[in-house]
Amino acid sequence: MARKLRFFKDQMFKAGLTQSTKSTHVSEISLDELEVKLGEQELELIEMNANSEKLQRAHNELLEYKLVLKKAGEVFNSAQRSATAQQREHEHRRVERSLDSPLLLEQEITDLSKQVKLGYVSGLIQRDKSMAFERILFRATRGNVFLKQYSIEQPVIDPVSEQKVEKNVFIVFHSGERAKSKVLKICDAFGANRYPFTDDIGKQQQMVTEVTGKLSELKTTIDVGKHHWRHVVHAISHQYEQWNNLVKKEKSIYYTLNMLCFDVTKKCLVAEGWCPVFATSQIQKALTKATVDSNSQIGAIFEILTSKESPPTYFRTNKFTNSFQEIVNAYGVAKYQEANPGVYTVVTFPFLFAVMFGDWGHGICLFLATMYLILREKTYSSQKLGDIMEMAFGGRYVIIMMSIFSIYTGFIYNEFFSVPYELFGQSAYACRDPSCRDATTIGLIKVRETYPFGVDPIWHGTRSELPFLNSLKMKMSILLGVAQMNLGIILSYFNAKFFRNDIDTWYQFVPQMIFLNSLFGYLSVLIILKWCTGSQADLYHIMIYMFLSPMDDLEDNELFIGQKYLQLLLLFMALVAVPWMLIPKPFLLKKQHEERHRGGAYQPLHSYDENLEQERNNGRREEFEFSEVLVHQLIHTIEFVLGSVSNTASYLRLWALSLAHSELSSVFYEKVLVLSWVYNSVTIFIIGIIVFIFATVGVLLVMETLSAFLHALRLHWVEFQNKFYQGDGYKFYPFSFALISDNEE
Repeated sequence: MARKLRFFKDQMFKAGLTQSTKSTHVSEISLDELEVKLGEQELELIEMNANSEKLQRAHNELLEYKLVLKKAGEVFNSAQRSATAQQREHEHRRVERSLDSPLLLEQEITDLSKQVKLGYVSGLIQRDKSMAFERILFRATRGNVFLKQYSIEQPVIDPVSEQKVEKNVFIVFHSGERAKSKVLKICDAFGANRYPFTDDIGKQQQMVTEVTGKLSELKTTIDVGKHHWRHVVHAISHQYEQWNNLVKKEKSIYYTLNMLCFDVTKKCLVAEGWCPVFATSQIQKALTKATVDSNSQIGAIFEILTSKESPPTYFRTNKFTNSFQEIVNAYGVAKYQEANPGVYTVVTFPFLFAVMFGDWGHGICLFLATMYLILREKTYSSQKLGDIMEMAFGGRYVIIMMSIFSIYTGFIYNEFFSVPYELFGQSAYACRDPSCRDATTIGLIKVRETYPFGVDPIWHGTRSELPFLNSLKMKMSILLGVAQMNLGIILSYFNAKFFRNDIDTWYQFVPQMIFLNSLFGYLSVLIILKWCTGSQADLYHIMIYMFLSPMDDLEDNELFIGQKYLQLLLLFMALVAVPWMLIPKPFLLKKQHEERHRGGAYQPLHSYDENLEQERNNGRREEFEFSEVLVHQLIHTIEFVLGSVSNTASYLRLWALSLAHSELSSVFYEKVLVLSWVYNSVTIFIIGIIVFIFATVGVLLVMETLSAFLHALRLHWVEFQNKFYQGDGYKFYPFSFALISDNEE
């Protein structure tokens, strides 16, 4: 039945039709009735196609025959006229001849009586084969044939291949039956289509008339047949969707039933599978309802089994959270009951994107474009979209969250297409002199309270804008990175606690927290202290000499009393944390393995109980490779220690991308829009606006969006998720008619 439906789909495609998605009032049909109906429709279409092919082939043959009659007729008519002219000339000469040459006249009469009537073969051959055809004819007959070819201007449809090809009309004149036999064989070998022809001019006209009449009749018959075929296919297209869904459902049911097995009595089917805990009662109700509806004397038995196999992972999502969960699943499906990063990704992913894309003008453009997709989601969800459009539509809720956070960070950066606005009050700074001449603008003074929200607009356009924003965004990137990495390590604690793994808690979580925060947590505290106190301390100097010269005095770089001794303590804790991660865990795992398999060296007495034998085989002692565990722990420790430095540095991409976005936006505004306004020309200004719009959309709203998206994706997959997320599970695929895809077979 699926094969027949695929056949119907091919016929619909040939007719230029698609399956109707409109809700047509079609009566319910059983599978047996559908099978009969599909068979009848298939036979009808096959018969119609066969008849149509026969008629079309006959039509194409008649078209070729008409061309042969036309071209060959011209050849014979031309030869007839030439022969008549020669005969008249000959008669004229004979009258003028003198009586003193009777022997010559007798010779001419004798020659005319010895003339032989030539045979001929006519037809059509492909133009690209005509040269080889002529050469083979000459060689096979030793040149004892005469070939005439005439090219046809328009390509003709070949009756056999049904393809448009360029052809030549040919006429081969031969003498004798042997030559004729060779010519016919060569024509067949070259795939030439032969057609009969007569040299009688009267019969030629009659044949042309007959062929023209038959062509007209065939054309009418073919048109009527095509109309009927299209009507049948159109009727099928309205019911195709219902038939296809019914067949797919039944096929999926049988596919699932094939995975069931008989019990030992061969009287009932046994199925084992996974189901969510919350769906247990629903499944029991469905089985009870099925028993009642089928009037079965024996009900289905539903029993919960215990299994050593790890269950699949299933997260209940909606259309909003599904896109965020798919971002996590692209890295790897969570292990069963492992902490799900998708919950935090809903907030952290769009926020980190917005840190790199901070401009509330661009954020509004992105928001409006995504709102259009959301408002038309019912229309687009039922349509087949292109690859890029389908990705954008699938992630519409991710993009709208990204745009909302971009508007928020744009307010913080105070950038609207790189232009600052005093939205939350006046700037806190002013010129020293009211005239604000160049000589007096150097060194602004604070005249009001600090700007209440975000970056003060006065910074934009000044010589100190870049150093100030660089310092701000670089330190902010480190703070955000350390916070997210700490979140990842904390989630590893909850994983260990849930799985009751005390070894991971004390010998992985604790030393990792100590190592990370002894170095980069301390750096984050110094950044906040410097912001709060306004200190001029050099944080680069502090962090570098914390390792190179820990005993030296800090002098001007001291932010608080006792900082030197605190740094010594933190450095010592960081050094202790490394062997704490590396050494104890492999030995504790070995001890734990030996305690679990204590007594495993003893073998049970000989027994004929198959169940006991199976349990003994399943409980066979697993080998513990201490060297492999030690090497694995060594790699893990080195990776974390080096990764703490590289991951923190990796978060500086937030600063770099934010700076690049801001500078590109500023260049497009100043060098395109403002510059075109300076020329005082409407034409130049309009051109400037067009270039600005295309540059903003193409570079900042498309390329920069994709760039920031990929960088945010990397920060989540590598810097955040590798702290706690294993991602070695497998997804739960329930038996559901709604999940049957269009291409599933």
